[in-house]
Amino acid sequence: MAHHAMIGQLRSLLQLTQTEIQIARIRVAQARTDAIRRELLENAENAERRSAEITRELQRLGGVADVVTPLVGRAAAFVKGTFEQAEPVDEAILGDLVLEHQLLDRATYLRALAEAAHDTAARALADRLITAHRATVEWLTTVLAEHALGGPPALRATPVQAVAGGVSRVVNYPVRFARDQVNRALGRVQRTGDQVRHGVTEVAGKAAQFSENARDVLVTGRDASLQRAERVAREQGDTATARTVHEARADLGALTAAELPIDGYEKLGASEAVQAVKQLGRVDDLTAVIHFEEAHKNRSSVVSAAQTRHAALAQEVVGLR
Repeated sequence: MAHHAMIGQLRSLLQLTQTEIQIARIRVAQARTDAIRRELLENAENAERRSAEITRELQRLGGVADVVTPLVGRAAAFVKGTFEQAEPVDEAILGDLVLEHQLLDRATYLRALAEAAHDTAARALADRLITAHRATVEWLTTVLAEHALGGPPALRATPVQAVAGGVSRVVNYPVRFARDQVNRALGRVQRTGDQVRHGVTEVAGKAAQFSENARDVLVTGRDASLQRAERVAREQGDTATARTVHEARADLGALTAAELPIDGYEKLGASEAVQAVKQLGRVDDLTAVIHFEEAHKNRSSVVSAAQTRHAALAQEVVGLR
């Protein structure tokens, strides 16, 4: 009984692992930093090894060679990757978590079956699978928490996901100046060509409505427009609007070096900036530094350090630290 059940679980694990491999490769293109890109590539390679281990274990137990299961797994990944383009990025990550929990639960069941059958080889494989999938669940949970905190997550949204994730909702939002929605939309579509320019112009235009003297905001450059819009709002005492525009500027990397939460940032070398970033304790501060760095010097070591610090804060939020 346990023998046949183990074969069934191994076949299911093989199919799901093939899906996992393809999803990991899809995610590589969404990596925010080189370090995350390397981690995702390593995850895909590790999943390939797990697939080979599962296949060998199936053969050892006398399971019939299955050429269909891997194809089904790859097809499932293709379908998932295609349909999630119409979803916000957080929904795609939640889908990845569902997959990893399935793998973890089946590996745990396989271990129980192996224990009952006194099969040390199958139990050892199950233990390795459990360790790997627990680590992936923790990583994805961290990425999701980063997304919830509002800072740049480890994975970027694709252009389609960016639109699905919020821009269409903002366009159809009531005329009132919706602070949170506008801010999030601008952050998600940064550097996506005409969408960014349109979004920034709209934000600046709405802020400029508070003063007849601020109508020239619309005809200046993007960064200057937002900076002036923020100043106009502050001069008129509209702190909510000023804060909104400031957040939009931060998300677009349009703050000046003097406005960053690190004194003398512009003069810091990469190693000094990395050390300074590690001392930051607010998500908003890390977000501002990441976007500023990506829009200017784009030093990978600084961005990675800020991303790592951001991930640590996210883990605290979800109780992983």
